Amino acid sequence: MKRIVIYGINYAPEPIGVGRYSSDIGDYLARQGVQVEVITAVPHYPGWAVRDNYRNRYSVEQKSGVRITRCPLILRSDVRGFWRLVAPLSFAITSAPVALWRIFHTRPDVVLCIEPTILAAPAALLGAKFVGARSVLHVQDLEIDAAFAVNHLRGNTLRRCALWFEKIILRAFDQVITISNRMAEKLVAKGLPERKVGLVRNWVDLEKLRPLSDVSQFRMELGFPAGKFIALYAGNMGPKQALPIVMEAAKLLVHEPNIMFVLAGEGPEKKRLREQFGDLPNIRFLPIQPEERLCELLSLASIHLLPQDRGAADLVLPSKLGGMLASGRPCVVMADAGTELYEFLSGSAVLLPPGDAAALAAVIATICHRTVNPPINLQRAEVFDARNNLAVFKALLGAAQPSG
Repeated sequence: MKRIVIYGINYAPEPIGVGRYSSDIGDYLARQGVQVEVITAVPHYPGWAVRDNYRNRYSVEQKSGVRITRCPLILRSDVRGFWRLVAPLSFAITSAPVALWRIFHTRPDVVLCIEPTILAAPAALLGAKFVGARSVLHVQDLEIDAAFAVNHLRGNTLRRCALWFEKIILRAFDQVITISNRMAEKLVAKGLPERKVGLVRNWVDLEKLRPLSDVSQFRMELGFPAGKFIALYAGNMGPKQALPIVMEAAKLLVHEPNIMFVLAGEGPEKKRLREQFGDLPNIRFLPIQPEERLCELLSLASIHLLPQDRGAADLVLPSKLGGMLASGRPCVVMADAGTELYEFLSGSAVLLPPGDAAALAAVIATICHRTVNPPINLQRAEVFDARNNLAVFKALLGAAQPSG
């Protein structure tokens, strides 16, 4: 039986983000007959607080045929600036001995490390080297570049040191898998040979996420009439999402009684957004919805909104994009020409430059009043089909032997 150790800070039951994809990988491989072991943190994302039924300490559990060892970390609800580094650093410290022990004990064929956080990579590489396992890094986020782009970290000396560390770590892995063409290009620019870099886009279950022909039951439960125009943002609420732009657009449209902005999700910026904009009558905040309601939530939208911080362009590819496209609702996306997001969605979404609240408000109003017909391209969603992408991911994990 093949054996794999997955090592990363996020895992189920975290409902969105990296944890969702990491747990999909673990569950899929377990169903394929692979013995899967996971070393991860206590569930804490996206609210940066320990989830119900868990405590911030070491624990072991079995889930979907996967053995999961959880490690504590330092958490703080306000994770801006230096504090954005504390949680991943503390996890790297508390988890390293556990990761090394479990790798030595299970002697896996593959050690799969998930970025973020790259701070955990040294222990993954050391363990893989010791047992002769193949080392694979799954880059969900170019976290060092992104941290400086959104000013979590600052300073030229610190940046040079961080990039030097990253370069050494990247070159040490046998394989690096990432989620977008532009991120793959950036990895090659950092010194990785092209033969080492694989691409698998984040996925959605297109059997569960699909256009709904009827009025969303969720819409009725929330008290929105069938004709109410809903501009929906569903996902993490952090600095990279640039949600204040959406809030400013809502302020500009507060005189439009038929337009409602709905923001569903959690994250470090949610409290601040509610404090600043929560009194606007055309904004409604919702918590993260359970998996079984995701299709209804996405079908609540008259349009989907995807804002993005300009500084983080091409450093991350929004994982929510697949679900938005699969819902069959039109999308308004803020991306600059020349970025991968812009090029991928050209002809399939309304595209606006980041940071322009007035332009966003104008587009939302014109779509609401049906003075423009926004494009919809369901075929774009097929790129994110979970069945194909998980199979490709598995193939990349076993595509080569460990380096000597």
